Amino acid sequence: MQSKILLVDDREDSLFSMETILEPDGYQFVKAGSGRQALKILLNEHDFALILMDVKMPNLNGFETAALIYERDKLRHIPIIFITANNYGEENVFKGYRTGAVDYIYKPVNPALLRAKVAVFVDLYRKNYQLLAQEQKLKAINRSLEIEINERRASEEMVKQLNQQLMQNIHLLETANRELDRFAFMASHDLQEPLRKIRTFGDLLTMKYKDALDNEAKGYIGRIQNAAERMQTLIKDILAFSRVSDEKDNFVRSDLNQILQEVLTDLDGTVQEKQATITIEPLPVIDVNPGLIRPLFFNLIGNALKYCKKDVLPVITIRNIRQLADVPRPEYCRISVEDNGIGFDQSYAEQVFDMFRRLHVNKDYEGTGIGLALCKKIVEKHHGFISAESQPNVGSVFTITLPVEQKNLQPLILR
Repeated sequence: MQSKILLVDDREDSLFSMETILEPDGYQFVKAGSGRQALKILLNEHDFALILMDVKMPNLNGFETAALIYERDKLRHIPIIFITANNYGEENVFKGYRTGAVDYIYKPVNPALLRAKVAVFVDLYRKNYQLLAQEQKLKAINRSLEIEINERRASEEMVKQLNQQLMQNIHLLETANRELDRFAFMASHDLQEPLRKIRTFGDLLTMKYKDALDNEAKGYIGRIQNAAERMQTLIKDILAFSRVSDEKDNFVRSDLNQILQEVLTDLDGTVQEKQATITIEPLPVIDVNPGLIRPLFFNLIGNALKYCKKDVLPVITIRNIRQLADVPRPEYCRISVEDNGIGFDQSYAEQVFDMFRRLHVNKDYEGTGIGLALCKKIVEKHHGFISAESQPNVGSVFTITLPVEQKNLQPLILR
C-alpha cells in the first residue's frame, strides 16, 4: 500500500523541498498551497497517512486549518505535523497540540529528522489501517455469525415444531392403523358366516339337484363355489394379518429348528407332490413369538414351492448366515430362504411386501397377495428386517434379520 501524504504550505519552494526529501521513501504526495485548498482536497479524499502543514499561512493559518479539519469525524484519524520557522513558546505549542497536532518540525528542516518522523507516523497509520480493516472483517464475521445463529435458532424451532407435528401424525396414524386392523378383523369375521352359507347351500344344491342340472348350470355353481373359496381364503389371510398387530410381544427363547420342522410337517403333502428338495442348515436359538414365526416360515417356504418352474424340481435352501460385513454384531442373526423358482425383476423387491401385491396373476399361481406383507409385519413385530433378491427364471432369496435377544435391544441400521 502506497501511503499518501498531504503537503500544505503557501510557498512553492517549501513544498518542493519536502517532496524532494521524502520522495525516496516511495510516498504519494498531494500538495495544497493554502489552508482552504487543503480543506477542499479533504472534502473528497480521506485516505491520507499524514499531513505536513506550515503554521504561518495567509487567510487560514495552520492552527485554524487543523481545527477545521478535525471537526469532521472522517478526518480525525489523520495525524498532523506542523512545519514552522518560529518558536512560538510553550503556550502556542500547546495550542497546536490542542488543535490535534502530533508533532512539530522546525525550519530549516533537518532531512533525516523529517524522514524519520514521517516514517514513524506512516508506519503507525499502516498498522492502524490494518487494525481497522481487521475490525471491519471481524464485525462482518460477527454479523454473519449472528445471522447464522438466528437462522439456526429459527431452524431449530421449525424442526421442533415439525417433530411435534410428526409425533402427532404418528399417534394419529397408529390410532388409525389400530382402528383399521380392528375393522378388518371384525369385517372379515362377520363375512365368514355368509360365505359358509353360500358354500353349504351350493354343495346342497349340487348334491340334491345334480341330475336335474345341465352342464352349464353345474358350471355356474362351480364358479360360485370357487369364488366363495377364494373369498374365504382372502378373509382368512386378512384375519391373520390383523391378528399380528393385536398379538402381544410374548417373546420366549425358542429353537428355530423345531419351529421349522413343525412347518415342514404341515407342508409335507405339497413337498411330496412337488418332489421338492429342501436343505436346512442348523438354525439358532433366539427370542421369538413362536405363534408368529410359524406363519413366517410357512409363507416363505410355501411361496418357494408355489412359484416353482414347470418341469424343474424345486430346490429350497434355508441358511443361517453367521458372518456378514454389514451385520458384524452377534446380537443379530440372519436366515435366508433361497429357491430356484420363476423369480421376479429386482426392481419389484420392495413392492412384493406390499398388501395385495401380486407380480404373477397367472391362474397357475393362486394367492391373495397378503403372504409376504404378513411376513414383513411379523419380522417388524420382532424388531427385525426382511429383504428380497431375485432374478427372473433364476430364483429368489428372502433374507430375514432377527434379534437374538429382545431385552436391551440396540437398534440395527443396515447399510
